[in-house]
Amino acid sequence: MVSSTEGTTKVSLKGPLLRYRVLAYATGVALLCLTAAFILKYAADSPGMMSWAGVTHGVFYMVYLVMAVDLALKARWSIKGTILVLLAGTIPFLSFVAERAVTHRVQQGRKL
Repeated sequence: MVSSTEGTTKVSLKGPLLRYRVLAYATGVALLCLTAAFILKYAADSPGMMSWAGVTHGVFYMVYLVMAVDLALKARWSIKGTILVLLAGTIPFLSFVAERAVTHRVQQGRKL
């Protein structure tokens, strides 16, 4: 009986997990572009990338927040785990690390 419940849980989390993973990668790439734009702006006096990199990361991060909260509610994460995952989109490279950890935990049926 337990295995059928676990199977149902994994199937119901498949869509939210996929959406979260896509947004985690998109947010991470956009944040890396924003970091490069900051470096170019202040080190090379070339502010060209700043016009679009900040807005792009901002939009992706807002959608990332929604998808992460959706997954957190459906997977019944703790508040601490949810906040840590939400903050992962603000530190370069951390969204990639968090995505891997979240994916493994959700696929194993463990809470965050």
